[in-house]
Amino acid sequence: MDLGLKGKTALVAASTKGLGKATAISLAAEGANVVINGRHKQNLHDAADEIRKRTGSTPLAVQADVTKPDDIDRMFEEIRTRLGAIQILVTNAGGPPAGKFADFNDEQWINAVELNLMSTVRLIRKAVPLMQSQKWGRIVNIVSLTVKQPADNLLLSNSVRASIVGLAKSISRDLAADNVLVNNVAPYYVSTKRVDYLMEQTAERLGITKEEALQSIVKEVPVGRLGTPEEFGDLVAFLCSEKNSYMTGSTIQFDGGAYKGIF
Repeated sequence: MDLGLKGKTALVAASTKGLGKATAISLAAEGANVVINGRHKQNLHDAADEIRKRTGSTPLAVQADVTKPDDIDRMFEEIRTRLGAIQILVTNAGGPPAGKFADFNDEQWINAVELNLMSTVRLIRKAVPLMQSQKWGRIVNIVSLTVKQPADNLLLSNSVRASIVGLAKSISRDLAADNVLVNNVAPYYVSTKRVDYLMEQTAERLGITKEEALQSIVKEVPVGRLGTPEEFGDLVAFLCSEKNSYMTGSTIQFDGGAYKGIF
């Protein structure tokens, strides 16, 4: 299936590793001009090299921290200079620390808001006028299954990522007339380094091994395994494509059936 992504410019935030990098690979494989970003120069170089080797496409790699407004402004200016306007935005950022309510002070709450919510707000604010001027755009926010089913010991993620869903639902109604579609993808545990970290935290908290912690979540997945980054990237690529011409304002779980709710 041709997703109609050839020649379109796609910015994938926080894309030097994990789900962001997997998304960038899927988009590049479909012919999009991909822009990747990250805070660390070496990670950015390594990710760009991997994308080039796997897809034959050389991404534009921009060193930037999505929690810093000036970095976001500079990144969009570089995209404008090098590639012109963008048509696709995938927002993403690392998760805040694990913990419960008593573990966090005001500063840690504010940091989580800056990391997840405000980075998303600022990226969308820069991208939307460009998309509206072209009467075409796709925005996908990478959130977490915790927006539908809160996870134990992930209070900050449970709280702050849910606000992204509220943002997306609100603006999706305003932007639909300009053919700018906005959706969220809510992954359960996927085989990434972030999950390794969470399993280590869980194992330490419960006094069990990391493998036992991993099996405790796998047993909650009806398909019997965790999702792969590649599968996740392909789902996001579809939502960013011409083939998605009607879905907007939706939050789609990527969970192998783990979510137990109806809606």
